[in-house]
Amino acid sequence: MKRIAALLLYIFLFQNNLYASNKENISKNLTETNNISFDFIQTIDGKDEKGECIIQYPKKLFCKYNNKNNKIMVSNGSSLVIRTKTAYYRYPIKRTPLELILDKKFLIKKIQSSKLKEMNNKYLYIQIDENNNNINIFFSKKNYELLGWQILDIYQNLNITFLSKIKKNQDINKNLFKLPVQK
Repeated sequence: MKRIAALLLYIFLFQNNLYASNKENISKNLTETNNISFDFIQTIDGKDEKGECIIQYPKKLFCKYNNKNNKIMVSNGSSLVIRTKTAYYRYPIKRTPLELILDKKFLIKKIQSSKLKEMNNKYLYIQIDENNNNINIFFSKKNYELLGWQILDIYQNLNITFLSKIKKNQDINKNLFKLPVQK
């Protein structure tokens, strides 16, 4: 009986150390990241959109969608604009879940204080409930890179964004984060 109890205690402590190590690796990776560029697939209520994005920490974003509407999404750190050929929307970034996703200091703090979960033995993720936002942030178990997120958007649509072809700390044009004007 003592051997079983000792074995269970060892497994429990080993698993906790493993999760702590994963948290540290994800946090270290984020700390060393100033910007990331990537391709994405975004699924909103079952409809896929593809494109390319650049995130410049903190809270700056430029995404160009591969569609006939020439959709772009830009954050300058305080406002978020979504523009297409026929529409123009501007929101305070504080009203969107992107405010949290694009803030690496906030993410690191949440990673350190949250329970890190595992999915399909390939992904690690945290759940964040903050400011009426429910967000799942996904990381690679292999290299601890940000792989995507799942949110409810401002219209309460399920929005899943998956990142691929990720490049870190590239030279980027800072003018990308200037908000586009309404046409």
